[in-house]
Amino acid sequence: MVRRRRWITVAVLALALYIIVRAAHTQQGDSPHPSGTATPTATPSTASASPSASRSSSSYDPASYALQVRTRARQTGVSAQLLMAILYNEAYKPHDAAFERAWQRYKPDAAFGIANMHRATFDEVKRGRDFANRSWESLPDDRDLAIEAEAWYLHDLSTRLPATWSASYTRDELLALGYNTGPANMLAFARGASPGSQARSYLDELRANWAKAGSAVDTA
Repeated sequence: MVRRRRWITVAVLALALYIIVRAAHTQQGDSPHPSGTATPTATPSTASASPSASRSSSSYDPASYALQVRTRARQTGVSAQLLMAILYNEAYKPHDAAFERAWQRYKPDAAFGIANMHRATFDEVKRGRDFANRSWESLPDDRDLAIEAEAWYLHDLSTRLPATWSASYTRDELLALGYNTGPANMLAFARGASPGSQARSYLDELRANWAKAGSAVDTA
């Protein structure tokens, strides 16, 4: 996958920064939050987050967050299976808070959180929502917030879809394509435009993860 190859290219340098950050925190007894970044204050939208948002990437399994996925799916009216499948799609890189911040120092336009959301998208999605006072920088530490923002973004994308479309994609597939490529491309795909290689790969992964995502939200 093109996105995976690009990530591997920058991950080597990010890993070096990550090791430096971790070493500095261990030696100095610092908190996991970098200087100048406030520890997120619990709000009603995140107070029930579990498992712990501070888990390292090595222990991360999207299925562990099935409860939060089902809760946010009910809250936003989107498919829990779709929410979970996208988390599986976005699990291609380590989701450790210190690693993500180290990578972001190298690549400022990188996405944050287990749902890999960019700053501009998060700032748009949070408007008028119960997490409007939260910052994008909170996403690596607060996995429930990341799922909530993902769910509301998919909700907002769904409001842009027409009642019918000519393409052969399902509604959930179009929403996943919109999550990956943006609303304008989503609408173009609905009208019959052909996705590029990255979007096709994302859709292939979604389909491969679909049954696993369904089992995770049904049995957890």
